[in-house]
Amino acid sequence: MSRAGLDKNPREVAEMFDGVAKGYDRTNSVMTMGFDRRWREWSRRVLDARPGEKVLDLAAGTAVSTVEYAASGAWCVAADFSVGMLASGAHRRVPKVAADALRLPFQDNSFDAVTVSFGIRNFNDTVLALQEMARVTKPGGRMVICEVSTPVWKPFRFVYMRYLLKLLPLIARFVSSNPAAYKYLSESMAAWPDQRSLGELISQAGWEDVAWLNLTGGMVALHRATKPKPKADEQD
Repeated sequence: MSRAGLDKNPREVAEMFDGVAKGYDRTNSVMTMGFDRRWREWSRRVLDARPGEKVLDLAAGTAVSTVEYAASGAWCVAADFSVGMLASGAHRRVPKVAADALRLPFQDNSFDAVTVSFGIRNFNDTVLALQEMARVTKPGGRMVICEVSTPVWKPFRFVYMRYLLKLLPLIARFVSSNPAAYKYLSESMAAWPDQRSLGELISQAGWEDVAWLNLTGGMVALHRATKPKPKADEQD
């Protein structure tokens, strides 16, 4: 079965996720010991989608998170470049579209909010993806990113980096339809920027009011930001 490299070639990443699509949600729950549900709940709270809003759930996979956001009454669309993942979530009754995060098929200022959970580290140009997310978000709109991060307690950080990440591919042999993919996922988690570094990339991409919240000791972090509104002289 296929796996991607850390150069994150889009074709290879898409093929890899097509390969893990079968049973992906179950595998996630096993690999995270059920914490994935708590992380989705925190993402939903921080996003705070409201009735009548339009929300883009990027790298949505099987749309499990999209359904939760849509329960608020907002109109939510699941976007992912893995057709296999979207197909695995076909039973979830939300709009779905195959989309490249670096060239989103949406007009400027289309959404009140945009969110991505455990997907942004798979894009091969993080800043460009963040800029695209800003382009399709309305001025004053918000972005929420839920992603793996760096544990804040040094002893746990050592154990996490040295041992826990290396266990993922071994566990995947028993629960995943594409165990080889979890070798890449483990490597990408170890190489991903820490909380502050990701916050700086978000600011670099043009977002403001950047803040983050550590979950599970910093093993996962939520980043929130706002798209700037035009200044008065820019509106004239």
